[in-house]
Amino acid sequence: MPSHPAVTVAEEVRDAVAAGRPVVALESTIVTHGLPRPRNLAVATDAEAQLREAGVVPATVGVVDGRPVVGLGVDELARLAQEPVEKLSVRDLPVAVARGTSGGTTVAATALLAHRAGVAVFATGGLGGVHRGASTTFDESADLVALSVVPILVVSAGVKSILDVPATLERLETLNVTVLGYRTDTFPGFYVRDAGVPVPTRVDAPEEAAAVARARDALGLRGAVVLANPVAAEAQLDVAEHRAVLDAALAEAADRGVVGHDTTPFLLERVRHATQGRSLEVNVAVYRGNVGLAARVAAALAAGA
Repeated sequence: MPSHPAVTVAEEVRDAVAAGRPVVALESTIVTHGLPRPRNLAVATDAEAQLREAGVVPATVGVVDGRPVVGLGVDELARLAQEPVEKLSVRDLPVAVARGTSGGTTVAATALLAHRAGVAVFATGGLGGVHRGASTTFDESADLVALSVVPILVVSAGVKSILDVPATLERLETLNVTVLGYRTDTFPGFYVRDAGVPVPTRVDAPEEAAAVARARDALGLRGAVVLANPVAAEAQLDVAEHRAVLDAALAEAADRGVVGHDTTPFLLERVRHATQGRSLEVNVAVYRGNVGLAARVAAALAAGA
């Protein structure tokens, strides 16, 4: 697919897409908002190196001075990692472009821009989802809507367990987003391998996931394929500790009247504090695992093209 004129695509990415070589898109909000400095840049550069070692071209997505970029350069990535910038979803892109501002792209914005550049596979940590209490607040992530209209394959560790996981899966079903569990029968909860909700379909090899993506394209469907990849067993938070920490954080949020957009950062900070930073290490392990699986899926797609 030719890139949109408003999107800058790195030459390396453009050439790889044109030649049918494997490419994996990476989001930049993990750099700009998800991890503390200087860990954020180290994790981002490690992810790109991990892809290159697997023979896959990395395409980190972000916005620099109003330019949406697919395949950030070294200096551009470092700048986003080191400077305070905005968090940009799809609705924010026109404003950023018009005003010439910079920012990290969310799952929704990354998926859209990567698809515009012809990139078929995208690795992230976790998806946004339906927030607890959404039946009254209507608070759910724009990621879900974007995935309903962008035909890309997204490798994630499900959604963070601070969200309403069953409701998120219900919304994905309603939005006709195909959800696959990678070597699992249950949807992962990011910090833990099992969020207690079954996945609709299980696949056990990257080739199977690639075959589903190819079938979607052959059918002319426009939704994403979500490949839910649980964190490694040895890296997950202790299940009992996770439940206790989450329950305490939810109770504190309710006591303090924390609602709306403030809820997620509040809960994540409480989880990080209660686990003495171990939740951050799970975050990094999740990301590395998803990048590795995305590389294998991208290679399988390229081999079968």
